[in-house]
Amino acid sequence: MKRIAFVFKNAPHGSSGGREGLDALLATSNYTEQVAAFFVSDGVWQLLPDQQPEQILARDYIATFKVLPLYDIDEYYVCAEDMAARGLSPETPYILPVTCLDSAEFARKLATFDIVLSF
Repeated sequence: MKRIAFVFKNAPHGSSGGREGLDALLATSNYTEQVAAFFVSDGVWQLLPDQQPEQILARDYIATFKVLPLYDIDEYYVCAEDMAARGLSPETPYILPVTCLDSAEFARKLATFDIVLSF
C-alpha cells in the first residue's frame, strides 16, 4: 500500500489551501492508514490553537485538525527551523502532538513516502 504525505506549507485563512489539504487528508484516511501530516514554512501556523478567523470572516477549520487521531492519523512532523524562524519552539502548545525535526531529518522522513501532496 502506498504511503501518502500531506504537506501544509501555507498560513491558514489567507487561502483555501489549508482547509482543502485537511479535507483531502481526512478523505484519504478512509482508504489507507499510511498517511502523515507535515508542516513546513508558514504551514506551521496551522498548528496553533485559539485562532480567531471569524474576525476576517473566515471559517475556523483549524479545530478540525484535533480529530485526526480519531481517523488513525498519528504521524505529525514539523520543521524545527521553520518554527524557530517564526518565534515558535517545541514547547509552544500545538493542537497536535507534533514531532519536531531539523530540516535534514524532515527531508529524509518526507522521502520515505510514495506520494507527497502539498497544500
